[in-house]
Amino acid sequence: MAQAELRKITMTIALKRLLWNHFAGRLLEDLWAPKNLNFYLSIAILLQCRKERERGPQSKHLRSKVTDKCPSRGIKGDFMNVQNRVAIVTGASSGIGLAAARLLAKRGARVALVSRSKEKLKKLSAELANSIAVPADMTKIPEIRSMVEQTAEHFGGVDILINNAGQGYDAPVEETNIDVFHYIFDLKVIGPLVAMQQVIPHMRRQGEGAIINISSGTALMYLPNMSAYSATKRALANISLTAREELRKDNITVSVVYPYITLTEFEKNTIRASDDQMEQAENAPFPPDSAEYVAQKILEGIEGGEAEIFAHSWMKNWPRREA
Repeated sequence: MAQAELRKITMTIALKRLLWNHFAGRLLEDLWAPKNLNFYLSIAILLQCRKERERGPQSKHLRSKVTDKCPSRGIKGDFMNVQNRVAIVTGASSGIGLAAARLLAKRGARVALVSRSKEKLKKLSAELANSIAVPADMTKIPEIRSMVEQTAEHFGGVDILINNAGQGYDAPVEETNIDVFHYIFDLKVIGPLVAMQQVIPHMRRQGEGAIINISSGTALMYLPNMSAYSATKRALANISLTAREELRKDNITVSVVYPYITLTEFEKNTIRASDDQMEQAENAPFPPDSAEYVAQKILEGIEGGEAEIFAHSWMKNWPRREA
């Protein structure tokens, strides 16, 4: 090789080394600058938070060191990955609850199936991987408490609660049966409230949690014959949104889902003062939704942590009074 060419190659290598040392030094100086170091540390914590949430409740050894610095899931863009999470679904034997249980199991969650239908739950549990049947009457406080404790003991904790169990009641105000109203109130308001009270300590110890309470589009309107039913749904929504503010500091997100008319056995099982109140679905301005559609909305609520999830965006501006 010619001496001139060898000198050129040597000079090029020396120049590259000089430039690398210069910029590498500047890079290290920038990295260790206090303002930049804090930025990089924040990024590292966010990445660790995401990793811990995806790993689920098994990673308890890091929660006290890392997740206490994690931002609330209410911040837009953050989410809960349901894989490996423990979810309680009430009213899981049919309708929206059944669809939600199946969707969560499909996404890798460990699901506690809750309803009064013991045989249906056993059959469903055999179908869904990593699920257990926990029969319970959501109008009976001791059974609700036992249900939560059975779930926590079996899976090691509770990450998600979906309060879905319910039954319809159609009656004019004048004809509302007080005993039936008490039953509906216990089922749709007291039962979910007790379930929330039972899971909150578990979620607080774990550093986070998600509670989804299923309200109804009727809570947004004043419909004849729906006063008792819509009152319970509005009460549940108000309890939920108040609890959301109270539990924000504990990184427990409480959300409300407002379904539209849904194609389930709900109407068939509705208690009615008379047979004249079966026109809701027939006179609806839009076609009913499937239970699977509502289940997807529930999943979006768990993942996104929004305060209120509407089955359709137009429901946000739904006229309060019937035209």
